[in-house]
Amino acid sequence: MRIATFNINGIKARAEALCAWLDEAAPDVALLQEIKSVDENFPRELFEDRGYNVETHGQKSFNGVAILSKLPLEDVSRGLPGDDEDEQARWIEATVTGDNHSVRICGLYLPNGNPVPGPKYDYKLAWMERMRRHAAGLLETEMPVVMAGDYNIIPQDEDAAKPEAWTEDALALPQSRDAFRRILNLGYTEAIRARTAAPGLFSFWDYQAGAWQRNNGIRIDHLLLSPQAADLMTEAGIDKDVRGRDKPSDHVPVWIDLAA
Repeated sequence: MRIATFNINGIKARAEALCAWLDEAAPDVALLQEIKSVDENFPRELFEDRGYNVETHGQKSFNGVAILSKLPLEDVSRGLPGDDEDEQARWIEATVTGDNHSVRICGLYLPNGNPVPGPKYDYKLAWMERMRRHAAGLLETEMPVVMAGDYNIIPQDEDAAKPEAWTEDALALPQSRDAFRRILNLGYTEAIRARTAAPGLFSFWDYQAGAWQRNNGIRIDHLLLSPQAADLMTEAGIDKDVRGRDKPSDHVPVWIDLAA
């Protein structure tokens, strides 16, 4: 079972590029972020025609997450529990069942948090604490769990080409990294780092200042696996070349293979 996460930075602008990648990579499950579309305007037929079941949690012009799955989606829920007043569309989860295992899949778009200090950063940290509590609850199910998406977290200095440029940014502040580690320390495995400790692995390159051409990137798109899911992982990777194509997102897909 190949599960991928991809911040597409607008479904309207990126539909053609997304479909080209889907046709090539053929993931069983694709978790999308920043669809920037209300549910009724999401072009679901593009993906249904490719054999995908589609579930969205959209919002006009901002945020928005979706799941595309070649397997049936069961027990779909929308929104991160813990704050009934939070109207931002940043979390969607469902269960998919492969040949051997059912997997709880969570797609997320974690808040950016800038500028720091301020209410946006307070919201980021509060959101991450809510996520930590929900992640702890998911572990109690003892089923394979994958929490994948744009975390807007640079976990370590080696996850940035120029770490010194991010020291005052919400993506790399010590409080942000600590909040990320608190989630990991529940017992989750960060897929890419479980496979390699190599530097220079990035999933985002800004559109400005020739960041892609200079490989001035950061790694902020992650897949966190429960122990049961980590035991099933056979491979993980980053589809870096997607960033160099026509009308690309500023992110690229990150994926895992599970023996599920």
